[in-house]
Amino acid sequence: KQRAWLWVAVGGLVTVFLIARSRGQQVARSMLGENFAGLLGTDRWSAYRWVDALRRQLCWAHLLRDLQGFVDRGGKGAEFGAALLARAIQMFAGWDRLKAGALARAEFITFMEPIEQDMLRLLRLAVLHAERKTAGMARQILKLQPALFTFVRMPGIEPTNNIGERQIRPGVQWRRTSFGTQSEAGSRFAERIL
Repeated sequence: KQRAWLWVAVGGLVTVFLIARSRGQQVARSMLGENFAGLLGTDRWSAYRWVDALRRQLCWAHLLRDLQGFVDRGGKGAEFGAALLARAIQMFAGWDRLKAGALARAEFITFMEPIEQDMLRLLRLAVLHAERKTAGMARQILKLQPALFTFVRMPGIEPTNNIGERQIRPGVQWRRTSFGTQSEAGSRFAERIL
């Protein structure tokens, strides 16, 4: 009857599920290995802090929700949030063109340079001038600055972790209808079936 979490790691050839009683860093380390040297697409959850930000891509779907939060909270932060969301729309338009073959990688990098710089500038301004909660969120995002635009320069890296979200969805649906597992053996069984 203890709470547990379903973790997922998605690679090019395999998806691995793990049911664990923790959402902590030790679970991520055990799944990926202490010497993980790949690139990782994640949200900003603290369990991934042990992976250098240079080897991460933050999920822009999650970041868009954070930026919408800037807008929803109002005040000066709303102005920064609206401007950041407008740049994100430009970013995704460029990404779509790259994926469609209408832009080469080098052209996409050039296209993204002013957008990246403007987004970073707006986040820094939000830290200085937005209301406390929005300023704090902007500060937290900037702490992971190297992980914001990895997808721009690294082929094969997506700007979101949507593939992980899609892979975990059947497990979430299963849990809702089955009420989860009641034992370690049941957890191992569910991981393998998923």
